[in-house]
Amino acid sequence: MTDDPTSKTASPLILASKSTARAALLRAAGVDFAVDAATIDENAVRTSFRADGCAAEEVALALAEMKAARVSRAHPGALVIGADQLLDCEGTWFDKPADMAGARRDLRALRGRTHRQISAVCVVVEGATLWRCTKAARLTMRPFSDAFLDDYLARAGEEVCACVGAYRLEGLGAQLFACIEGDYFTILGLPLLPLLEFLRGHGVVGR
Repeated sequence: MTDDPTSKTASPLILASKSTARAALLRAAGVDFAVDAATIDENAVRTSFRADGCAAEEVALALAEMKAARVSRAHPGALVIGADQLLDCEGTWFDKPADMAGARRDLRALRGRTHRQISAVCVVVEGATLWRCTKAARLTMRPFSDAFLDDYLARAGEEVCACVGAYRLEGLGAQLFACIEGDYFTILGLPLLPLLEFLRGHGVVGR
């Protein structure tokens, strides 16, 4: 008898992230999972890695693995998904803005320029990384006016503070851009298609 991974009882699946966007992507794709968000001082980790000369891709992946490894300790046998996203604009790294004033500063710094959204994802079981993936997309903001920026922030509201770069591409943030090159899901913070392929191999989603 052949060993068909789809016939196995799938391990529990845990998302080690508080990102509502990542959770929404997985749910929309029909993936059954639970959420247990990791608590990590991400700014301190980024600062340390930056001081060591690490590339943005390395930092995003390291943070994804740290989150998943920490959560996996509380869920023996579970497949734990860790993810992280970092915005790199010509060597300057951007994180989620702390407030609306920070969102305004970030968008002023990004307008008229091209930046990269780097998203990393991994799957960890009991501290051991089974799989990892990093993807990047290039986005060019158009040179919008201050008046447009004021209107955008007023209409988008404080939800933009939950987003790296202060925009949701799936909503009003699409109006900020002139050109986008890359995977849509990567821009939203999760390389979904490679992750689904991995999960199919472990019987979590259908083949």
